[in-house]
Amino acid sequence: MKKIIITTVSLLGLAGAAYAAEIEGVVTNYDPATKMIVLESGEAFRVADGVQLDNLQPGGKVVITYDDGTTDATAVSVVE
Repeated sequence: MKKIIITTVSLLGLAGAAYAAEIEGVVTNYDPATKMIVLESGEAFRVADGVQLDNLQPGGKVVITYDDGTTDATAVSVVE
C-alpha cells in the first residue's frame, strides 16, 4: 500500500512541473510595448515579466529559454 501511495505522489509532482526548452536564432524584431521577440525563423516569443534584455538588437543572435508548450520566454541570452 505504501508503494502505491509513494508512486502516486511522485507522479502528481511531475504532472505540475513545467519543462523548459531552448531555441537559438537571430532577432528580426523586438517590440517593447508587447514584449515580443521575433526570430528569423518566424517564431515569436513573449518575454516574461522580470526577464532582463541586455544588448538585444535586431540582427543579433540569441538563445531563448521558454516554457515548453508555450511561447513565454523565461530567459534571453545574447550570443556574441
